[in-house]
Amino acid sequence: MTKWSPNSWRAKPIQQVPAYPDLVALRNTEAQLATFPPLVFAGEARKLKKQLAAVAAGDAFLLQGGDCAESFAEHGADNIRDFFRVFLQMSVVLTFAGAQPVVKVGRVAGQFAKPRSSDNETKGGVTLPSYRGDIINGIEFDAKSRIPDPARQEMAYRQSAATLNLLRAFAQGGYASLENVHQWMLGFVSDSPQGEKYESLANRITETMDFMKAVGITSETNYALRETDFYTSHEALLLGYEEALTRVDSTSGDWYATSGHMIWIGDRTRQPDHAHVEYCRGIKNPLGLKCGPSLTPDGLLQLIDLLNPENEPGRLTLIARFGSDKVAEHLPKLVRAVQKEGRSVVWSSDPMHGNTIEAAGYKTRPFDRILKEVQTFFEVHRAEGTHPGGIHIEMTGKNVTECTGGARAITAEELQDRYHTHCDPRLNADQAIELAFLVSDLLKKTHPVQHKQAVNG
Repeated sequence: MTKWSPNSWRAKPIQQVPAYPDLVALRNTEAQLATFPPLVFAGEARKLKKQLAAVAAGDAFLLQGGDCAESFAEHGADNIRDFFRVFLQMSVVLTFAGAQPVVKVGRVAGQFAKPRSSDNETKGGVTLPSYRGDIINGIEFDAKSRIPDPARQEMAYRQSAATLNLLRAFAQGGYASLENVHQWMLGFVSDSPQGEKYESLANRITETMDFMKAVGITSETNYALRETDFYTSHEALLLGYEEALTRVDSTSGDWYATSGHMIWIGDRTRQPDHAHVEYCRGIKNPLGLKCGPSLTPDGLLQLIDLLNPENEPGRLTLIARFGSDKVAEHLPKLVRAVQKEGRSVVWSSDPMHGNTIEAAGYKTRPFDRILKEVQTFFEVHRAEGTHPGGIHIEMTGKNVTECTGGARAITAEELQDRYHTHCDPRLNADQAIELAFLVSDLLKKTHPVQHKQAVNG
């Protein structure tokens, strides 16, 4: 295998690459980015890897979620706060149900680039380059907006830095206290049309909180109830940007992507001899790998050999995204192959990307199909004796109407009311928390002994 360097990917074939018309401006932007401070630090990525190793061992659960694609237009404190608040509620529900720590990783502060099935888009007889995310070009359907602009990379960097700054303050400054999250969750239960379904778990959490308070364990006396670990992730798609933010860790001499704590390779860019795998194999961050219906067991093992040759626990998360009707056919073969070879991985379910349909002229995802994919994911792992380690979802803290169904039974006709996504449909705040409660039922079945002990305790 050839020697790795942060730019060795440039000698490989590459998919999903934007056609920048001004290559001089592109090189200048990449050179400028290379002088900017890192967004995250190697020690944080190592800490996440250690926590993901606990997931791989079956001792924790991964919650990964956020926007399909972040946008410049919607950037603001309210949107970040609302997302974080919903995400924390989901994590508390999953923590209590599974009686395990939940590793919290957002699709945030870097999720700006999107792979596309076609290089071009046609509307009303006009053909223009496809929108590839705000870091590359504009979503407006006009010739000027669709030209890839390197200056957008600096805008994405600065927005990521601002988002990270606020998330760190929320996570460490008391906003994420267990008392706050508990009160938000009670508000959701009381307002939900199907709130009675969730009252039992909510009441048990309340009883636990009351007991802790009675014996003097509060957020004021215990920092663990006041603060939380929160990490960022995104798809490593725009490799020039990633290379510019790849830095040597002074304590270990290893290379890290400092654009986010965890990065993943998409289903469209996972060719073993291509650029995206080449770049990711050399950095020491935790990695994700999207696994779709076209991935064979042998193909997966080849990628694991490239991305985690030392079989390091916590290094590699396999994100299964098949579609609700294909999980039972494809996932068992992959799980068995990985198990047979003794590979340490985290298995996570992405129930979003295989369940996109068209309804009333909009791309949408039916909530029942999303839930069905997660349920089948858990069933497969239960049958194979492996750990269903996490979920990876596209969600927002806003009250949008992009996915149909859920407790409020959003219909196809209602999609037009608040359809705001820049790319694919996201679960809204209520649907995301509802999914967490439904996944909590699956976790209780997966860990019945631990859950019983936790409740008795």
